[in-house]
Order: sequence, then C-alpha cells, then structure tokens
Amino acid sequence: MKVKWTAYAIEDLHAIRIHISRDSEHFAAIIVDRIFARVKQLEAFPESGQMVPEYGREDIREILLHSYRIIHHVLSDHVRVITVVHGSVTLPHAPPTGR
Repeated sequence: MKVKWTAYAIEDLHAIRIHISRDSEHFAAIIVDRIFARVKQLEAFPESGQMVPEYGREDIREILLHSYRIIHHVLSDHVRVITVVHGSVTLPHAPPTGR
C-alpha cells in the first residue's frame, strides 16, 4: 500500500531534527532516518501498531519509535502519516486531518 506524508508530519520531522541537532547533528539524522524506516513498514503492514487511545478509532493508529508516536490514518487506497509527536505531547481532541 502507498504511504503518503502530510505536510504537517514533514514539519514535525523537521522540528524533531532541529531539536535533537542542538545536542547532536549525527543523532538527529539517525532518528529521522529511523522514523522513515519505521514508516516504510506501513507499505506492507498498513494496520501496524495500535489504535490511538485518545481517539479510539480502528483507522487512526500509531507506531512507536523510541519516545516518538507516529500517528497514521489507514484509508482504503493508502496510509496517510498525520503527525509525529513526542510521547509526552497531549494530542488534540480530534485527530488532525493533515495538510
């Protein structure tokens, strides 16, 4: 299945990289690469991970990598990566639709 990234999720990755690179540019690059690799598994296993507890919907799921939550929406013809957030972040009451 095809995986599409929202502009919002790409902005999240950029912010994560900037934040981590304050301590280590090398580690920042590794984390972002690992996030991309983790998302790639959704091509073969689109329903990977678990339902996002805040939303309780089968089609809104999350996979975890280190302390990050990769929130994705499983649609009939593709998977949309909606956001990538640190586990300490409180999600909004409604799932983001992405841009």
